[in-house]
Amino acid sequence: MHKSGFVNIVGKPNAGKSTLLNQLMGEKLAIVTQKAQTTRHRIFGIYNEEDLQIVFSDTPGVLDPKYGLQEKMMDFVKDSLQDADVFLFIVDVTDKAEPSEFLIEKLNKIPVPVLLLLNKVDKTNQEGLEKLVEEWHNRIPKAEILPISALNAFNTDVILPKLKSMLPESPPYYDKDQFTDKPERFFVNETIREKILLNYEKEIPYSVEVVTEQFKEKEGIIFIDSIIYVERDTQKGIIIGHKGEAIKKVGTESRIDLEKFFDKKIHLNLFVKVKKDWRKNDRDLKNFGYR
Repeated sequence: MHKSGFVNIVGKPNAGKSTLLNQLMGEKLAIVTQKAQTTRHRIFGIYNEEDLQIVFSDTPGVLDPKYGLQEKMMDFVKDSLQDADVFLFIVDVTDKAEPSEFLIEKLNKIPVPVLLLLNKVDKTNQEGLEKLVEEWHNRIPKAEILPISALNAFNTDVILPKLKSMLPESPPYYDKDQFTDKPERFFVNETIREKILLNYEKEIPYSVEVVTEQFKEKEGIIFIDSIIYVERDTQKGIIIGHKGEAIKKVGTESRIDLEKFFDKKIHLNLFVKVKKDWRKNDRDLKNFGYR
């Protein structure tokens, strides 16, 4: 008997979706930062055992879109609500804002199991946790609720066996040696964008898109040329920094992570170009993969 299925991870920004995906996969597939809206795309992580295949789908955080890029990000979320066998709904227990009524309504209507994960439980007490369990049981009665800490791997070992019991009998959807649906260049782009999120403040990281134009391996070395696109000339200067120090730091940190990911020596060239207001331009968004 073989089980397979799609398990879609949903929640608000910064709930810990990407951290959980990386934890369950045992591999860093999704970039992780403390900044909201770190995840822009829908990313598949394909977990395999001899009698099991789980296709995890990490999604952008649910938000009220303000411009074209955010609208495309929400399209990825809406797509993920169409094709799951099980939902992993992640809730940050430290989030004091109102819960997402959009997600609550959708998950109550969709006739598939929901495993509701109360994340970051190391930051609350037992009384607060019990209150949250009761509140969320009332909001989504069908959900099975599990307290976890994705960052500290608390209770995350329980998730895979629970999912296995929920998934249908089915042959695998992907080859057993495949662990993601994304090409190599995607992970280069995301690694560079992660370093920009970590090294720059305010609007700069959100105005950036990364495109890898060359990915070529020769004699055991991967040669990579990537372009960092920004929306304005002033942002280009900030990305480069005084005497190029800022972009050099991004390049060094990216190269170190990419060498770990690909297990090969990396030669990385970074360039910065301006593409005015690309976040609001449908053609630019389509060219950047936001379809």
